[in-house]
Amino acid sequence: MTGADIITEDMLATLVPAFYGRVRQDPLIGPLFNAAVDDWDEHLGKLTAFWSSVMLTSGRYKGSPMAAHLRHADAIRPEMFERWLAIWAETTSDLVPGAAAQALQERAGRIAESLQLGLAFRRDVRAA
Repeated sequence: MTGADIITEDMLATLVPAFYGRVRQDPLIGPLFNAAVDDWDEHLGKLTAFWSSVMLTSGRYKGSPMAAHLRHADAIRPEMFERWLAIWAETTSDLVPGAAAQALQERAGRIAESLQLGLAFRRDVRAA
């Protein structure tokens, strides 16, 4: 059994709101998230569906993370991804079993890298 095998919908339903509760309080990334999100209940539902789709292949998420981040590209800096990942690692380690936390952290790292590359590419295209 791998870490991803022990992740459940209930686990994600607890993890995602707890994580974003910490994000919203963070002095570096909290202001960006709080300015970007109008309805946190709705947003948390989308984010939980996103993680369900990513980790459980549930297909629940319908959307484009890149498009959502592009709307805020001018405000997003590389150190914000580092901080997001640090809070994610802390929260997953606190709330889910070790193997599941590891799987969630590895996937988050790949997602963050993909988003950073996509944003950098879009910035380069706009600058050209």
